[in-house]
Amino acid sequence: MSQSMLNMYISFAGIIFLILAIGLILLSRYKLKGILAGVMAFLAYIFLITGGLIIFYIVFSGPTS
Repeated sequence: MSQSMLNMYISFAGIIFLILAIGLILLSRYKLKGILAGVMAFLAYIFLITGGLIIFYIVFSGPTS
């Protein structure tokens, strides 16, 4: 597998993490109450930070040959 394809799959993982973060934040704010909402929000922010770091890495790693 080439480096370009690997970067593409890693970026897909970052995009999926960001979409999961959106869904979990909406779920925790509008549908859940109590400790479960806090746990879901915590997981959402972990996904948000991880997805952001992955996308940051892919964008600033530059082009591949």
